[in-house]
Amino acid sequence: MPRLFTALEIPRDAALSLSLLRGGLPGARWIDVENYHLTLRFFGDVEGHVADDIANALDRVRRPAFQLTLSGVGAFGGKKPHSIWAGVAASPDLFALQAEIDRISARLGLPSDARKFTPHVTLARLRNASPDAVAHYLSARGNFSTMPFKVGRFVLMSSRDSTGGGPYIVEEAWPLGADNRSASFVASASDASNIIR
Repeated sequence: MPRLFTALEIPRDAALSLSLLRGGLPGARWIDVENYHLTLRFFGDVEGHVADDIANALDRVRRPAFQLTLSGVGAFGGKKPHSIWAGVAASPDLFALQAEIDRISARLGLPSDARKFTPHVTLARLRNASPDAVAHYLSARGNFSTMPFKVGRFVLMSSRDSTGGGPYIVEEAWPLGADNRSASFVASASDASNIIR
């Protein structure tokens, strides 16, 4: 039973910028660079026929390509931090895409996600990291930002049950932009060269 989610891939240049944030925090288990992504909607473990329904419904998404900038770092977990992430500069197009995928999920009768959508790229999972060490790490990197990059597609990814997630596999991809061709492809040669695998 695949564990599925929709996501945006992180291009090579942005991923390399993110990789420079690795290190300097005891208790952090850093995510492999090739596994960086921005989750749009987590579906969880689904049966094969439900996965087919999700993919068929996502064929109808028609959204423009847009620019995205990763900006800032933070932690989830409050007084017991459990992960470090890089944030995203304000992007109405990103939120519109995510909201459409959420509506599709609701029409399919999938359970709603209780968490508010907070766009981010997970950088590390934390185990027994002290809140003071996390605060120091974040304050030293608060001005992090990437150059803007074009988001030209979104993908349906699968993961296997493992510690810390990954490896992630692109199952299908849907283009964003004026023509919005069918999703019957996974990465054109030019797209593939820009994504870290």
